[in-house]
Amino acid sequence: MKICFSLKEVAEALSLSPTTVQKLVREKSFPEPRLLSGRRVGWLAHEVRKWADARPVADLLPPENTGARKRQIPQGERPTS
Repeated sequence: MKICFSLKEVAEALSLSPTTVQKLVREKSFPEPRLLSGRRVGWLAHEVRKWADARPVADLLPPENTGARKRQIPQGERPTS
């Protein structure tokens, strides 16, 4: 059982970028990291979970497929099997 998360782990767990997590901490809208040792900080798992549980339910649906076309590989560059 993991008790503390690093910045990278918190960001991955929440599907956010590390920069966004740092911004939320600066804005005081996300739990502050705990000092684990002289230069090491981490977020307590239960505080991160509590923050995520308190997020409002979205009334937005996930975005639709943009319909972007895949890049076409020229005939001479296609791998042969």
